[in-house]
Amino acid sequence: MVVGDELVAGRGDARAMGWTGRVFARTDSPIPLTSMVLPVPGEDSARLADRWEGEVVPRMGHDADNRLVIGLGSHDIDHQVSLVRARLNLANILDQATRSHMLTFVVGPPPRNDVPANQLSDLSNAYQDVAQRRGVPYVDTYHPLAQHDQWQTDMSDPGAYTPQQAGYGLLAWLVLHNGWHHWLGLTA
Repeated sequence: MVVGDELVAGRGDARAMGWTGRVFARTDSPIPLTSMVLPVPGEDSARLADRWEGEVVPRMGHDADNRLVIGLGSHDIDHQVSLVRARLNLANILDQATRSHMLTFVVGPPPRNDVPANQLSDLSNAYQDVAQRRGVPYVDTYHPLAQHDQWQTDMSDPGAYTPQQAGYGLLAWLVLHNGWHHWLGLTA
Protein backbone atom coordinates (compact mmCIF):
# COMPACT_ATOMS: atom_id res chain seq x y z
CA MET A 1 0.00 0.00 0.00
CA VAL A 2 1.18 3.50 -0.82
CA VAL A 3 0.05 6.40 1.34
CA GLY A 4 0.74 10.09 0.92
CA ASP A 5 -0.55 13.24 -0.69
CA GLU A 6 -1.30 14.10 -4.32
CA LEU A 7 2.27 13.25 -5.33
CA VAL A 8 1.58 9.52 -4.83
CA ALA A 9 -1.58 9.90 -6.94
CA GLY A 10 0.33 11.40 -9.85
CA ARG A 11 -1.66 14.63 -10.05
CA GLY A 12 -0.52 16.59 -13.10
CA ASP A 13 0.80 13.56 -15.00
CA ALA A 14 -0.60 13.43 -18.53
CA ARG A 15 -0.04 9.64 -18.54
CA ALA A 16 -1.92 9.27 -15.22
CA MET A 17 0.81 7.05 -13.77
CA GLY A 18 2.71 9.29 -11.39
CA TRP A 19 5.86 7.90 -9.86
CA THR A 20 4.03 5.00 -8.22
CA GLY A 21 2.59 3.68 -11.48
CA ARG A 22 5.98 3.95 -13.17
CA VAL A 23 7.73 2.16 -10.31
CA PHE A 24 5.28 -0.75 -10.25
CA ALA A 25 5.30 -0.98 -14.06
CA ARG A 26 9.09 -1.35 -13.99
CA THR A 27 9.18 -3.85 -11.12
CA ASP A 28 9.73 -7.32 -12.54
CA SER A 29 8.67 -9.75 -9.84
CA PRO A 30 8.29 -13.54 -9.95
CA ILE A 31 5.21 -13.17 -7.72
CA PRO A 32 2.29 -10.87 -8.50
CA LEU A 33 2.43 -7.45 -6.87
CA THR A 34 -0.74 -5.55 -6.12
CA SER A 35 -0.38 -1.85 -5.53
CA MET A 36 -3.00 0.12 -3.66
CA VAL A 37 -2.38 3.86 -3.85
CA LEU A 38 -4.21 5.72 -1.08
CA PRO A 39 -3.65 9.49 -1.44
CA VAL A 40 -5.22 12.48 0.29
CA PRO A 41 -4.44 15.76 -1.50
CA GLY A 42 -3.02 18.47 0.70
CA GLU A 43 -2.18 16.06 3.49
CA ASP A 44 0.59 16.87 5.94
CA SER A 45 2.38 14.36 8.16
CA ALA A 46 -0.04 14.88 11.08
CA ARG A 47 -3.08 14.02 8.99
CA LEU A 48 -1.22 11.10 7.43
CA ALA A 49 -0.31 9.78 10.88
CA ASP A 50 -3.97 10.01 11.91
CA ARG A 51 -5.44 8.22 8.90
CA TRP A 52 -2.98 5.73 7.43
CA GLU A 53 -3.77 2.81 9.71
CA GLY A 54 -7.52 3.04 9.16
CA GLU A 55 -6.97 2.90 5.41
CA VAL A 56 -4.21 0.30 5.29
CA VAL A 57 -5.19 -2.31 7.87
CA PRO A 58 -8.57 -3.20 6.28
CA ARG A 59 -6.75 -3.78 2.96
CA MET A 60 -4.12 -6.11 4.40
CA GLY A 61 -4.22 -9.69 3.20
CA HIS A 62 -4.06 -12.23 6.01
CA ASP A 63 -1.65 -14.49 4.12
CA ALA A 64 0.07 -11.74 2.15
CA ASP A 65 3.41 -10.00 2.50
CA ASN A 66 1.89 -6.60 3.28
CA ARG A 67 4.21 -3.65 2.82
CA LEU A 68 3.82 0.08 3.26
CA VAL A 69 5.29 2.81 1.06
CA ILE A 70 5.09 6.28 2.56
CA GLY A 71 5.29 9.10 0.02
CA LEU A 72 5.98 12.27 1.96
CA GLY A 73 5.16 15.62 0.46
CA SER A 74 5.94 19.06 1.82
CA HIS A 75 2.55 20.22 3.07
CA ASP A 76 4.07 20.31 6.57
CA ILE A 77 5.71 23.55 5.48
CA ASP A 78 2.40 24.96 4.21
CA HIS A 79 0.63 24.01 7.45
CA GLN A 80 3.49 25.22 9.66
CA VAL A 81 4.15 21.82 11.18
CA SER A 82 7.44 22.07 13.08
CA LEU A 83 10.37 19.81 12.17
CA VAL A 84 10.11 18.21 15.61
CA ARG A 85 6.43 17.40 15.06
CA ALA A 86 7.06 16.21 11.47
CA ARG A 87 9.77 13.86 12.76
CA LEU A 88 7.46 12.57 15.49
CA ASN A 89 4.62 12.00 13.02
CA LEU A 90 6.82 9.89 10.74
CA ALA A 91 8.32 8.05 13.72
CA ASN A 92 4.84 7.14 14.96
CA ILE A 93 3.83 5.81 11.52
CA LEU A 94 6.99 3.73 11.20
CA ASP A 95 6.77 2.38 14.73
CA GLN A 96 3.13 1.38 14.34
CA ALA A 97 3.84 -0.24 10.96
CA THR A 98 6.59 -2.25 12.64
CA ARG A 99 4.18 -3.36 15.37
CA SER A 100 1.80 -4.43 12.58
CA HIS A 101 4.65 -6.46 11.00
CA MET A 102 4.74 -4.30 7.85
CA LEU A 103 8.00 -3.52 6.13
CA THR A 104 8.13 0.15 5.20
CA PHE A 105 9.82 2.23 2.52
CA VAL A 106 9.86 6.04 2.65
CA VAL A 107 10.07 8.47 -0.27
CA GLY A 108 10.89 12.02 0.76
CA PRO A 109 9.50 15.33 -0.49
CA PRO A 110 10.72 16.70 -3.82
CA PRO A 111 11.71 20.33 -4.52
CA ARG A 112 9.23 23.16 -4.96
CA ASN A 113 9.88 26.66 -6.19
CA ASP A 114 7.42 28.41 -3.88
CA VAL A 115 9.12 27.68 -0.54
CA PRO A 116 12.65 28.40 0.67
CA ALA A 117 15.10 25.69 -0.31
CA ASN A 118 16.53 25.42 3.20
CA GLN A 119 13.08 24.53 4.60
CA LEU A 120 12.67 21.65 2.14
CA SER A 121 16.23 20.48 2.66
CA ASP A 122 15.75 20.50 6.43
CA LEU A 123 12.44 18.63 6.13
CA SER A 124 13.96 15.98 3.88
CA ASN A 125 16.96 15.59 6.20
CA ALA A 126 14.66 15.25 9.23
CA TYR A 127 12.59 12.54 7.56
CA GLN A 128 15.73 10.74 6.42
CA ASP A 129 17.14 10.74 9.95
CA VAL A 130 13.95 9.23 11.38
CA ALA A 131 13.90 6.50 8.73
CA GLN A 132 17.59 5.69 9.10
CA ARG A 133 17.33 5.43 12.89
CA ARG A 134 14.71 2.73 12.35
CA GLY A 135 16.56 0.92 9.57
CA VAL A 136 13.92 1.90 7.01
CA PRO A 137 14.95 2.66 3.41
CA TYR A 138 14.60 6.36 2.56
CA VAL A 139 14.75 7.90 -0.90
CA ASP A 140 15.92 11.50 -0.83
CA THR A 141 14.23 13.19 -3.78
CA TYR A 142 14.92 16.76 -2.73
CA HIS A 143 18.71 16.97 -3.02
CA PRO A 144 19.12 15.11 -6.35
CA LEU A 145 16.36 17.17 -8.00
CA ALA A 146 16.92 20.62 -6.46
CA GLN A 147 19.11 21.78 -9.35
CA HIS A 148 17.95 19.31 -12.00
CA ASP A 149 17.05 21.13 -15.24
CA GLN A 150 14.14 18.88 -16.23
CA TRP A 151 12.66 19.06 -12.74
CA GLN A 152 12.92 22.85 -12.81
CA THR A 153 11.14 22.92 -16.19
CA ASP A 154 8.32 20.71 -14.89
CA MET A 155 7.92 22.92 -11.83
CA SER A 156 8.13 26.25 -13.66
CA ASP A 157 4.48 27.21 -13.10
CA PRO A 158 4.23 29.56 -10.11
CA GLY A 159 3.03 27.69 -7.05
CA ALA A 160 3.40 24.26 -8.68
CA TYR A 161 3.27 21.47 -6.11
CA THR A 162 3.26 18.49 -8.47
CA PRO A 163 5.46 17.89 -11.51
CA GLN A 164 4.44 16.89 -14.99
CA GLN A 165 5.21 13.67 -16.84
CA ALA A 166 9.00 14.05 -16.95
CA GLY A 167 9.18 14.97 -13.27
CA TYR A 168 7.27 11.86 -12.25
CA GLY A 169 9.69 9.86 -14.38
CA LEU A 170 12.58 11.37 -12.43
CA LEU A 171 10.93 10.52 -9.11
CA ALA A 172 10.35 6.94 -10.29
CA TRP A 173 13.98 6.65 -11.40
CA LEU A 174 15.17 7.75 -7.95
CA VAL A 175 12.94 5.19 -6.22
CA LEU A 176 13.95 2.38 -8.57
CA HIS A 177 17.67 3.13 -8.14
CA ASN A 178 17.71 3.66 -4.37
CA GLY A 179 16.85 0.37 -2.75
CA TRP A 180 13.42 -0.49 -4.16
CA HIS A 181 14.28 -3.92 -5.57
CA HIS A 182 16.40 -4.81 -2.57
CA TRP A 183 13.53 -3.85 -0.23
CA LEU A 184 11.21 -6.16 -2.17
CA GLY A 185 13.78 -8.96 -2.02
CA LEU A 186 14.19 -8.99 -5.80
CA THR A 187 17.99 -8.61 -5.86
CA ALA A 188 20.75 -10.84 -4.64
